[in-house]
Amino acid sequence: MTQSETKTADRVPSGFRPLALTDGFIGHNGPVYIDRTGAEPVFGFSIRDTHCNPMAICHGGWVATMMDMVLPLTARFSVPDLADHFLLTVNMAVDYLGSARLGAWVEGRGQVLKRTGRMVFTQGLLTVDGEPIARASGIFRIGPTAPPIDELGG
Repeated sequence: MTQSETKTADRVPSGFRPLALTDGFIGHNGPVYIDRTGAEPVFGFSIRDTHCNPMAICHGGWVATMMDMVLPLTARFSVPDLADHFLLTVNMAVDYLGSARLGAWVEGRGQVLKRTGRMVFTQGLLTVDGEPIARASGIFRIGPTAPPIDELGG
């Protein structure tokens, strides 16, 4: 772990637990956290040097990746009959509203707008200290059965 990663690892707010997404792309770039103490899930992550562009600002690609997790996972955690389905991205639009620097804690919240027999329509925000840095809308196709998304202890 680099020095910047060590510093940011200590910034996880109370109530957040790591998601058990430890394989593949997210496993390599995470960890991603979740707080399920409220009515809707809240996702979070600390910006590490691996998330940044040369200006020490979170790269837009990682912001889009987080939105591509926040939106469908919100649906999986919020709509009971979607909990065991993979939601495949059909379309996602991201508006970049601000920036986030190395070491910042970013929170993501989503909302299910509509669900049809085969599709889920969502929207969400990523914020730093309550200020929006990205807004997204997404359309997801209800896919095959998927393994549960668990929280790790800690």
